[in-house]
Amino acid sequence: MRKERLAAGMFAAVMAMTPVAAVHADMAAAKRWVEKEFQPSTLTREQQLQEMEWFIRAAQPFKGMEINVLSETIPTHEYESKTLAKAFEEITGIKVNHQVLGEGEVVQAVQTQMQTNRNLYDAYINDSDLIGTHSRLQSAVNLTDWMAGAGKAVTLPTLDVRDFIGISFTTGPDGKVWQLPDQQFANLYWFRYDWFKRPELKKQFREKYGYELGVPVNWSAYEDIAEFFSVRVKQIDGKRIYGHMDYGKRAPDLGWRMTDAWLSMAGAGSKGLPNGRPIDEWGIRMEKGSCNPAGATVARGGETNGPAAVYAIEKWDQWLRKYAPPGAADYDFYQSLPALSQGNVAQQIFWYTAFTSEMVRPRKDGNNTVDDQGMPLWRMAPSPHGPYWEDGMKLGYQDTGSWTLFKSTPLDRRKAAWLYAQFTVSRTVDVKKSQVGLTFIRDSTIRHKSFTERAPKLGGLVEFYRSPDRVLWTPTGINVPDYPKLAQLWWQNIGDVNSGTFTAQQAMDRLAGDMDDVMARMQVADEKAKTYGGCGPRLNKPRNPKEWLGKPNGPKAKLANEKPKGETIDYDLLVKRWAAK
Repeated sequence: MRKERLAAGMFAAVMAMTPVAAVHADMAAAKRWVEKEFQPSTLTREQQLQEMEWFIRAAQPFKGMEINVLSETIPTHEYESKTLAKAFEEITGIKVNHQVLGEGEVVQAVQTQMQTNRNLYDAYINDSDLIGTHSRLQSAVNLTDWMAGAGKAVTLPTLDVRDFIGISFTTGPDGKVWQLPDQQFANLYWFRYDWFKRPELKKQFREKYGYELGVPVNWSAYEDIAEFFSVRVKQIDGKRIYGHMDYGKRAPDLGWRMTDAWLSMAGAGSKGLPNGRPIDEWGIRMEKGSCNPAGATVARGGETNGPAAVYAIEKWDQWLRKYAPPGAADYDFYQSLPALSQGNVAQQIFWYTAFTSEMVRPRKDGNNTVDDQGMPLWRMAPSPHGPYWEDGMKLGYQDTGSWTLFKSTPLDRRKAAWLYAQFTVSRTVDVKKSQVGLTFIRDSTIRHKSFTERAPKLGGLVEFYRSPDRVLWTPTGINVPDYPKLAQLWWQNIGDVNSGTFTAQQAMDRLAGDMDDVMARMQVADEKAKTYGGCGPRLNKPRNPKEWLGKPNGPKAKLANEKPKGETIDYDLLVKRWAAK
């Protein structure tokens, strides 16, 4: 009750500061959208209407303008494109063309606008993985200074940046916020809870492997479970089943599959959150206290081609070939994850929670992983870690698609786009948007009673995001100096492993070398023209890898035993531990 009174007082103060002027846009439209679409909410209806009135007043100078924004294709952005853009236009009079494309096309458009300074779009929702790029190139708008300066009049007083759970991911080494989170999802472990509970399967697994069938804590257990279902069980209820799902199509998606913390899940990199220092999950070295990347190869103190990274790629390739359904090696990101709804896979080590909405579709829609009452037959749980992993390291990846403004966008268009960006993440709309897309960005939304009620049908999603463990899943960090230039090197090299052209060691040697070559060119540009603001690479001179491997804060030396005994935990016990924390 006290919080409600404080919130009411806050909103009253906000509106008192709003200039008294004729509100020409249609408040009737705002009331209609609040009543019919934007429920439930963490705000009262009165507070929602006060936020909408602020948008109407702030948008008055831009009424009649048409702006263009771009994001990737996931359910959250489709809802924004089809529903929130329409609502925003009816409420403010600003028309928004919200285009959705594949992730690769979004990255390409962002890169083109940064390189050419031509205004292709007025705002982007692009991954916070580019935080190291934006904070160095400074072609993006520093939002901390923007909200206090040129953008102050169009910054929602009730935005409440502290409520965003991923704001640390969009904060640069300078301590400034460069992007505003719009959607967020983690790569977690997914498994068939109903199969894991079957007494006969639990008995068979215990007899074969000597420990309980449950959520794998390490990769050894994951591999045992994959073998168990693919090779030993083979069929459940008369249907051929498999113990693993992944993808391997030679496409940009394959590169993100690996840069999305796969190497650090195996144990490559250093301790530290949100990212390892001095070595991050890409294997790039950057000393603590420095903003200058020093190299990716082991010879320069990096770890992209170190034993832990090579192990990670070998396991991806082996599991895909031995335990996944036929054809999985030819799937891309968009094909593999929804394929689980066919109901023939026991587990997936690298599953994005962005696909939760796909996995909770009714059984009548062809989803074989829910029962007749719509209750999930599956659960999500923390990702297992490889043998090189240590306490204090990140445990997985969290995608944080974030609103990004560029200096190349004319000021009036930038202000209008910023209004739309804030509208899509405002507390007025956020609970409803999260109910549709299930990609949480606000702590207040996660804790809303509607998600407490819906939690049993979401397979652990709410429990995970309410747990303190969520901080162990983080995006690419500031060690990566130019995401578009370096990310494109990954998929071709990884694809050569899947095709059999190169071994994992050969591919990672070439990848690490390519990364150092690209960073060397960045270093020249930065030294000559401060292209990266003085925070471009400053590569270490190559040394004998033996001088780095196994040394304190260096890349890890090869383990004598890369498959320790498998370890699992009971899912129900895990959830109780989360609740206790």
